Amino acid sequence: MPPIHQTLAIFVALIWGTNFVFIELGLNDLPPFLFATLRFTFAALPLIFFLPRPQVPWRYLIAYGVLIGLGQFGLLFWVMGSHMSPGLASLVIQIQAVFTILLAVLLFNERVQFQQLIALAISFVGIGIIAVQGDTDATSIGLGVILIAALSWAAGNLVAKHAGKVNIIAFIAWSSVFAVPPLALMSYYFEGLEAINQGLVSSSWQAWSIVLWQTIGNTLLGYGLWNLLLQRHAAALVAPWALLVPVFGMSASSLVLGESMPWWKWLAATLIIAGLVLNLRATQRPRYSP
Repeated sequence: MPPIHQTLAIFVALIWGTNFVFIELGLNDLPPFLFATLRFTFAALPLIFFLPRPQVPWRYLIAYGVLIGLGQFGLLFWVMGSHMSPGLASLVIQIQAVFTILLAVLLFNERVQFQQLIALAISFVGIGIIAVQGDTDATSIGLGVILIAALSWAAGNLVAKHAGKVNIIAFIAWSSVFAVPPLALMSYYFEGLEAINQGLVSSSWQAWSIVLWQTIGNTLLGYGLWNLLLQRHAAALVAPWALLVPVFGMSASSLVLGESMPWWKWLAATLIIAGLVLNLRATQRPRYSP
């Protein structure tokens, strides 16, 4: 990856990492599935009335919307609601990097170097530390569900990559249409009409500001840039950059929310960064599109 693309990857990681603090604050006013429903509703509207539908099969839009909307963020918001601290959530979900690479190799025969696998293994020793040490910050149900969210993110990465070079913002906006119905159904089933009405009517300006940031900053800007990188580089090269997300996420959670940062959290973050650096050094310069 050229330096400009590496800078964009770091910028996306910064947006996504600090976003876990905003999610935690938003969940103070909004139930998780309603929160996710609003996020993707505003990602779709009003843009779909101004941006033409990308010229890709409908199955790409449907798959991306469901995988990222319900599979990744619906489940992530639910986990953060009561089953995992924001700093740890930002760390554990990064197993998506391994899932992305494995799916790319298994389904699309992308090449991955042995050194990259070693580097990723080092990073996910950090995830193992979380599983051993994180009893007070993560439930077993939370760990299981967030792994499903990570797998959904990985699958969504590959859908976006194989959709080809399309208008990224239009792709996100139109795919968001298909995220809304399953999220709304989950909200109705698990949270109920009373909680939905309460969230819509009584939420503070801060909550609605966070929903707006979720839509513009995290979804349109963050995922727009991320998908742009996936279009130009192998998934095995792009996905590991998301391992920077928990470093920003854990730091922001500690500074803003006062989340405790014992030695094992820093050790886990250090291992993740070490794996990322080793991965980048082991990877030969790939071909990319300007």
